[in-house]
Amino acid sequence: MVQENARVLDAVVALEAGDSERLGTLMDASHESLRTDYEVSCAELDALVDATREIPGTFGARMTGAGFGGCTVNLVKEESAELFSEKIKESYLESTGLEAIVYRV
Repeated sequence: MVQENARVLDAVVALEAGDSERLGTLMDASHESLRTDYEVSCAELDALVDATREIPGTFGARMTGAGFGGCTVNLVKEESAELFSEKIKESYLESTGLEAIVYRV
């Protein structure tokens, strides 16, 4: 919990500085902690997060919500959003047999 709190404080600094690279790294670390320290992720969420590392223009990703299924939040360059949407849907279908829904915000 202490490490996650430190990541949140670091994320505030990254956001204020407009440092998307740092924020993405913090998001990745947060997901890894949720996966391994808290064990609240699942194979489907991990597949989504892991797939983002192969998609150009993606800074970071983490699960969101209560865990054990649900959604991920992904930090993606605006100009890469369409490519991201296509690639994440393809990867998720291939790895899980399920269709992903992407909400661009």
